[in-house]
Amino acid sequence: MKAGNIEQFKHLSQFRDLNDFNNNIEQWMIDLKSKFTKSELIALKRLIRYSAKVAGVCNAKIQTLVSACHEAGQEISRSTFERMLRKAKQFGLVKVINTFKGNGKQSHNVYVFQRYQIVSDSSAIDVPMQETIDVPKETSNLNFKTSNLLNKRTITLDNSFTSSRVPIEFRNLVKCFWNDYKVIEELWKVISIQTYYLSYYTQQDKLDLAIDSFKQLIRNIKQGRKVRNIFGYYWGIVNKKLDEEYLRIVCEEMSA
Repeated sequence: MKAGNIEQFKHLSQFRDLNDFNNNIEQWMIDLKSKFTKSELIALKRLIRYSAKVAGVCNAKIQTLVSACHEAGQEISRSTFERMLRKAKQFGLVKVINTFKGNGKQSHNVYVFQRYQIVSDSSAIDVPMQETIDVPKETSNLNFKTSNLLNKRTITLDNSFTSSRVPIEFRNLVKCFWNDYKVIEELWKVISIQTYYLSYYTQQDKLDLAIDSFKQLIRNIKQGRKVRNIFGYYWGIVNKKLDEEYLRIVCEEMSA
């Protein structure tokens, strides 16, 4: 990609606006804040501030960002900033795109923040559907120490262990494919996060969105779509539905 003014990279933004970007960053920080050192967090927050003109996109040089930290009395090194970037890339928070000058030589990078995806142990593995592949014991069993046994005993936690925060209708639907409380709760967590700032959404609205999105997930898998991470894929389905609803609301307000 050719180097240029930040306006040139507007198409790379993953967010509707600055508010949408900030909301996603808040959710990322809930999961990732503890993964960064104090100095790395200073670097990350500076990168976030420089990604405001075009929501979630920054094309400033690393040295510019490091100098800005120093000017604010937060001294960090270039190596700290680069270490932060490596972690951010690893977690899927930031995508780094190389740019080139007109003479073909490499210029500074463009940093593109990604929309929030659940960061958890369960989202890092493939979760097979019960009717096609046997679920590995490691993904459906948890070890507990019993008071009367010195060794560990494996206990299967099925859908009946699901938190009461998850509507029973959603639990009963998901258990037909993944009879694992953790999978059910992680899928509902997607709905909770995506609708967190939608104050007009009732519990029934959330349930309807969750069920409709899950049915689309299963339909796509049945049609041959390869899904390596059901949580990330489900997040994408829900996000698309909310984006479509947002555009519909905007169009209705403009035509009113």
